[in-house]
Amino acid sequence: MSSDVNCVWEASAQLGEGPIWEEEEQALYWLDIKSPAIHRFHPASAQTDTWSMPERIGCIVRRESGGFVVGLKSGFAFLDLPEGRIEKIKDPEPALPGNRLNDGKCDLQGRLWVGSMDDGEIHPTGGLYRLDTDLSCHRMDGQYVVTNGPAFSPDGRVIYHTDSLGRTIYTHDLLEDGTLSGKRPFVRFTEEEGYPDGMTTDVEGFLWVAHWGGWRVSRFTPEGALDQTIFLPVSQVTSCVFGGPDLRVLYITSASINLSEEASKKEPLAGSLFELPLETGGLLTARFAG
Repeated sequence: MSSDVNCVWEASAQLGEGPIWEEEEQALYWLDIKSPAIHRFHPASAQTDTWSMPERIGCIVRRESGGFVVGLKSGFAFLDLPEGRIEKIKDPEPALPGNRLNDGKCDLQGRLWVGSMDDGEIHPTGGLYRLDTDLSCHRMDGQYVVTNGPAFSPDGRVIYHTDSLGRTIYTHDLLEDGTLSGKRPFVRFTEEEGYPDGMTTDVEGFLWVAHWGGWRVSRFTPEGALDQTIFLPVSQVTSCVFGGPDLRVLYITSASINLSEEASKKEPLAGSLFELPLETGGLLTARFAG
């Protein structure tokens, strides 16, 4: 474990996920998917806030015009905080009631990319969707049991997303009009490394990936070579994002779900939020332009 990794919130989240950094607030938003809630952490004051959600929530992004866009079990929706008002946009998979929306991020054009998954984690019914600024929704790739990521190269020309149960991160070329081409494997994880989960890119174009079941986050070069490994005191590492005044702090989420009593004793910080100061800077969290 890196001595620089610090626990900043012992939240005991069942399935901590989806961190985003809000530059104007200098605050981090993150989620508990299975015990559905939105968390907010303000590093300068150490203040924490939590809003319960009426259903499972897989992702949250800020909307340029105000409020947020979220990916819920029932589909895409607008959300106002702290009022908690929800305005449904669209369910991309009405014929798949066993699915839910999972991880999601916006590209440089302000389009939201979200993966769906089989909530039972059995059937390859999940896909990768693009929610455009006119609120039209397009299925771009599939079939996956659990779709994770996504992340983008600093120039926005490459998208990364993950077939978690297949232990594979894929890349596509992302064209200006939002179409994809040239799908290829980027990194394949071994059993010892766990499963690739949430991820983010830094200013140098390197990809930081959380390892579910792997006790770590790893940094990969744009060519897919392992560059750096940071170990954590929890096994179920779920996602990461850069934040802080100069975007040089990596915030890392984790989960406590499905740990045995014995495992929980070995991982008292499971479900916590961690921070890792770095020399490398990150990128601002893109907002939804619709």
